[in-house]
Amino acid sequence: MSVFTFDPDPPKAVASPWLKPADPSKPATVKGRPAIRRGSIESGVLSDYGVTKLKAEPQDGPMEYKLHLLLRPRRKYERTSTPTRISGSIQSRPPPLNPKSTKEVPAVGSASSQTRQDRLEHLTTQLLWRLQQSCPYHASSAAQGLVVPQLPSDTIAADAPVKLGKLLPGLESSRGALYEIGVADDGTLAGLTKDEIDESLATLRVMATSLGCSMKVLRIVDVGDCEWVENDDSEPTPVPDAEKPRHHARLWVAEALVRPHLSHRDGEKPSTPKPRLAEDLPDPKQGPLTIDQLRVTLTGPTTAGKSTILGTLSTGTLDNGRGKSRLSLLKHPHEVNTGVTSSLAQELLGYDEGKIINYGHSNAIEPWIDIHQFTKTGRLVFLVDSAGHPRYRRTVFRGLIGWAPHWTLLCIAADSSEPSSTAGGTSSAAEVLGPAGAAVDLVMDHLDLCLRLRLPLAIVITKLDLATKPSVAATLSKILTRVKAERRAPMMLKNGPPQDDLARVSDHDHSAIKKVMDALVAKDDLLSVVPIVLTSAVDGRGIGLLHALLQSLPLPPGPTSRDYIGAALNPEQPSCLFHIEDKFSLPASFALATRDVEQQTDTGTVVAGRLRFGTLSIGDNVVVGPFPPDDKEPRVATPEDHLTPGPDGLSLSHPSSAELNRIESKSVVSASTVKGEWHTAKIVSIRNLRLPVQTLTAGQVGSIGMVFDTPQHEGEIGSVHSSSIDKLRKGMVLAVPSQHMTATGLTLQAASGMTAVFEDTEAGSLKVGSLVNVYVASVRASARVLRVSKIAGQGFGSELPTEEIDDSFSLSEDIGVEDLEPSPVIEGGVEVQLELLNNREWIELGSRIMVVEGGNKDNKSGFEGYMGKIIEIEE
Repeated sequence: MSVFTFDPDPPKAVASPWLKPADPSKPATVKGRPAIRRGSIESGVLSDYGVTKLKAEPQDGPMEYKLHLLLRPRRKYERTSTPTRISGSIQSRPPPLNPKSTKEVPAVGSASSQTRQDRLEHLTTQLLWRLQQSCPYHASSAAQGLVVPQLPSDTIAADAPVKLGKLLPGLESSRGALYEIGVADDGTLAGLTKDEIDESLATLRVMATSLGCSMKVLRIVDVGDCEWVENDDSEPTPVPDAEKPRHHARLWVAEALVRPHLSHRDGEKPSTPKPRLAEDLPDPKQGPLTIDQLRVTLTGPTTAGKSTILGTLSTGTLDNGRGKSRLSLLKHPHEVNTGVTSSLAQELLGYDEGKIINYGHSNAIEPWIDIHQFTKTGRLVFLVDSAGHPRYRRTVFRGLIGWAPHWTLLCIAADSSEPSSTAGGTSSAAEVLGPAGAAVDLVMDHLDLCLRLRLPLAIVITKLDLATKPSVAATLSKILTRVKAERRAPMMLKNGPPQDDLARVSDHDHSAIKKVMDALVAKDDLLSVVPIVLTSAVDGRGIGLLHALLQSLPLPPGPTSRDYIGAALNPEQPSCLFHIEDKFSLPASFALATRDVEQQTDTGTVVAGRLRFGTLSIGDNVVVGPFPPDDKEPRVATPEDHLTPGPDGLSLSHPSSAELNRIESKSVVSASTVKGEWHTAKIVSIRNLRLPVQTLTAGQVGSIGMVFDTPQHEGEIGSVHSSSIDKLRKGMVLAVPSQHMTATGLTLQAASGMTAVFEDTEAGSLKVGSLVNVYVASVRASARVLRVSKIAGQGFGSELPTEEIDDSFSLSEDIGVEDLEPSPVIEGGVEVQLELLNNREWIELGSRIMVVEGGNKDNKSGFEGYMGKIIEIEE
């Protein structure tokens, strides 16, 4: 599961059935000349193509055969040189997307009471379906209905002006639909007269523009001739057939391509990104259906039941005690076999008043799209399930730092304080890490990590059905002691009576959550209170309370470009910034963002991540990077590359000390010797949690389809060769430069190093010259420590709340937990200068950084690290 819907078997490019290339590597030709001449219509006769009949229309795919697209009855012919006994619709058709359009399109010559408007609506529905068939990525469900124009008269002039409608969300990535007009479904070339061809093409143009698409005629082929008698019903007396005027005409077949209209309003392709004007922004209605979107990461020790809880929340079904609920979330066979999650899984929940919108709510093909649809007036919760095993700590850090969750749900098993003896029981540290991990407390290490990151935190106690009261008491005792030591108030939530209905949030659960919300409002600090929920995915205890918590947790203020540091210290911020957390290759397709739509390119790609600040819209020109130069030598191995194999073919995410020493002895390339390059691209599609939209706003996550600018001239700045796309990676950014940057020619910074201040004085133990791993937003890189110095004065402790913890937040005395005095405020800190290795990175001044030492020390799990703040950037 992913925020991005990737099709592992993407559709092929739209190909004309008239072309038969002898060599697939060469362009298709007709009798030795190009099959399609740019800017003109290819005209010819059947002898030019060497065919008498096309292949039958494929039932699926972006190709449609139509005998005609007339909105009136077709005239009757006395004679034609083409076959006459043909079926107008021998292939089955997809169900109409518009519920108003349910009538079948009548066959040629048949009488029908269908109105012209009904037929136009049905034909437009077919066109939409064909366009969706050529989307190489992203599911093609559109959440908005068709907009079909009302025809002004009985006929449509071929050159009549037609207003281009807004592109229907979801069609941005379509490669187009190919229409063969005058052709039966079995490939028979029936043909139309010139006036019928013109009228059919005019109808197709109206259909295309209503969807925000353009239509281009590719070829017109002479296929025969016909003869008919003109009937004039206005004559007062009947005229014998012998005296009626007879007409002779040629019969033609036309081929037309319909594709999304994504060109610039000024009709030119800019060589550099331009600032976006207010009038260029899409209709706000084309954005997400709801802006109340909460981002939550589930973390915790391995086998603590994170995936099982998420499976129960997302499906609305209880677990069988053996992990049945989590099976739909797992990506790899070893995860199913071992029960250990090694990758990120993502799910979407919706809440509308008391209703829970999840997979159990609807049996639709695209559940995420339906969840958007059913929660227009409610809340969306985007849940990221991370790993818990120390072997996959990079995945843990990615879920907690890269995706920047609004809230973190720390899952801790209620039976974690006692050895596992039953099916589904939680593994101890010794069972997870072997004899060397006997002294490691994974529960406390995960809790300490969440507290160090200073993210809003809620704790979910899982597996309540397996635990005894003493084990629950022992687990809670450790948790509450540690939380209070950080001057954060733990608040226990009491479960109500058991519920059979997992589709609604009960009034009791809403009332219990209200107390937590009131406490957060009173403190005016999302870090002040740590809600604690006791749950069981087997018997359902606490599941409704957890739903109520997710529905009610407050969102932090919307992010801006000045959240970390003021304009005086960091004046050159882009107007928007998107952190790339994932990338997907896009097969060769039409360069939709360019004026030359016939140009083929393989420089398209899709990236998934979060929008740090600003807004992004379809059609925006962006810069992406920083890329290493094309002539860069192969990079030297880094600590992240030397992975020690573990059991079941798994690998450690960080090297041992011996491996670090071996790497240190090699000549590691400094990022300061590598130039950071930025390449330009254009956005052609946007998805907000799989929903097709035209605008993404600050703080939201989604996927963005873009096409890189290809070089028109040797050495053109900003354009990218296809070989560079392979170097696109997680941790890069996509940005729109500010108007000042564009006007002055300034580029975005590509940092080679940084200086950070740490409140933890233990950071002073970092050795100069040692290699470490750094995590900043989506950046995960190796670095060398250049300088370590202690600084005097007030440390980060001054930011912590100093109020006493209210006694009402304490656990009841029968558990045996004592209130502890808060830790003293730390004076001073440590300043560390770091040099990045191998690649430059975009690093925002003032952002938080986590430094993790390589190798596992004795009695350590590997989740230990130092949290600091970046105070200086090295270009």
